[in-house]
Formats: sequence, C-alpha cells, structure tokens
Amino acid sequence: MKTLLINAHPDFRNAAHYSVQLEQAFLAKFRAAFPNDTVDVLNLYDTEIPQLTLTELLGAWNNQAAHVSLTPSQQHALARNHQLLEQFKSHHRIVIASPLHNFNVTAKMKDYVDNILVARETFRYTENGSVGLMTDDYRVMLLQASGSVYTRDDRYTPMEFSRLYLDKMFREIMGFDAFEMVRIQGTQTQGVDVDQAVKNGMDDLETAFSRFYA
Repeated sequence: MKTLLINAHPDFRNAAHYSVQLEQAFLAKFRAAFPNDTVDVLNLYDTEIPQLTLTELLGAWNNQAAHVSLTPSQQHALARNHQLLEQFKSHHRIVIASPLHNFNVTAKMKDYVDNILVARETFRYTENGSVGLMTDDYRVMLLQASGSVYTRDDRYTPMEFSRLYLDKMFREIMGFDAFEMVRIQGTQTQGVDVDQAVKNGMDDLETAFSRFYA
C-alpha cells in the first residue's frame, strides 16, 4: 500500500517537537517492516497549498461554474489543486503528523483538506446526502501531540476538535475504512510525567501500526 505522510507542523524540521518524534518513529517502523518501499512525505509548511479564496480556489471554481475565463493566478491554483488531489487519491495509507493548535488542526492542514475534499473526486452528493468515494481500503492515521490531556473525560475532552474533524471528514465524508489516532499528550500539563507520556505514545504507535497495515 502506498503511504503518504503529511507533516502539518509549522516547525516541521525541529526534532524537539513531539509530533515530529512520532513521525520519525513511524518512519523507522515503516522502514523496518517494508525495507523495499518508501513513504512519500508532504511537509505542508514547505509546500504551496492553494487557499479557498476568491483569488485562488473559490474564485476558480466559481468562474468554471459560470463559464468565465480563469485568471492566471486561478489557473495556477487549480493546477496545483489537481496535483495535490491526485497525489492524495493515489495513496491508500495517509499519515498525518500534527500538533494540536488551539484545540484544532493547523491552518495549513485546513487548507490541505479544502484541496482534497472535492465533490465528484473524493465524495459525491446524492438525494440522501453525501457519499464517500474513497472506499477501496483507504486508511488514515493521526499522530498528534498536545500540551493538555484529552482522554480524562473532563472539560478538555469535547474540545479536541482536531480528532473529531479529521475523523468525520475522512471516514464519514470521504469513506475511509479506518481512522487511527496515536497521541503524545500532556506535555505542558502540571503533574504529567512527560517521559512516560512519550513512552505511552510510542507504545500506542506500535499497536496502531500493526492494525494500519493489516
């Protein structure tokens, strides 16, 4: 299965970040399990990602629908959108390494989702609602680091919008078969043993990795 690893951290080159450490651990496991294969890596903050604005994607789609000529910038945005979309669809395993920013995905991750969540490409509309088109054993894994803990069933648990958003977009809208999540959490929380939190995350990755490629 072709694997696309999407790093959504603005400071993606900094190995001190815990989501980057999860990414590196995943890559090490992949190399050990599949020595003859490679992972395609997409660093969102080092990549041109068109935005859903009138000067870029939204304007291009609106002009297409109205049979109006696209501006050069819109043509460029649309071409880049097609490249990102085709890359995404050609990989049956998607891995996202990301911090939790203000309880949600990073800004570039949202821009990326706007480029891949496209009607008639990854989902379609029906009279009974949208139906996913990514149903041929597509799976996604979120490697997330957070300063707070979101698994204690307290006030923070329902505020982890990143997990809910990505799970629903990938499984409910696009039709992915599975959503895996691996966390290193509580790295800025008083009373949390950070070394143990990292170990817990790495242990969870071991189990999730096996399911991911089963």
